[in-house]
Amino acid sequence: MKKTLIFDLDGTVLNTLKDLKISANIALNYYNYPQKSLEEIRNSVGDGLKMLIRRVLPMHTDEETVDAVLAKMKEHYRLHCHDATIPYPGIPELLARLKTEGYRIALVSNKADAMTKELHRVFFAETIDLAIGETERLQRKPAPDMVFEALRLLGADKNDAICIGDSEVDVLTAKSAGLPCLSVSWGFRSETVLLAAGAKTVCHTPEELYKAIKGS
Repeated sequence: MKKTLIFDLDGTVLNTLKDLKISANIALNYYNYPQKSLEEIRNSVGDGLKMLIRRVLPMHTDEETVDAVLAKMKEHYRLHCHDATIPYPGIPELLARLKTEGYRIALVSNKADAMTKELHRVFFAETIDLAIGETERLQRKPAPDMVFEALRLLGADKNDAICIGDSEVDVLTAKSAGLPCLSVSWGFRSETVLLAAGAKTVCHTPEELYKAIKGS
């Protein structure tokens, strides 16, 4: 049984979609671009905020504009990243149970490192050991850099670890790190998308996820 768990953040343990939508739309509105629906934001997340902005802007938007809209979004999101964000039902209880049972747990996110750490502080300081987001030093997922850094900080071996996430990016990250992956269906991607990306195990509830972890 593997005792080190590398969780994704957005769409896996936290429903961050509303706050992402609000901040993205404030930035788009500031630069006179059309507003985006919750579903459009859902389909654009997973590869960091810059890629989200690229996806919601018109195709072939120049890089200078992308950076300007991104900066405006970050300006708002930095101050409001947990206004409407909540843990998924059953996740706090699951994490508390795993912590009690001696699991080492980390969050690894393509969100900027400062915001990842802030959400960790607000929601999971008692149950998750550490949080790592994107920095200049660590490539974003699906590169394995952040996963390996989490393992190093936890003092864990990769042979004792599992990745857990809600997207095709998480499936690819686990593969690039040489780790097994447990996928969850309650986040930002459907089971169909996850299976098409190569997911081997898709869990539909936190209880199913707990059983899959125990069976690893």
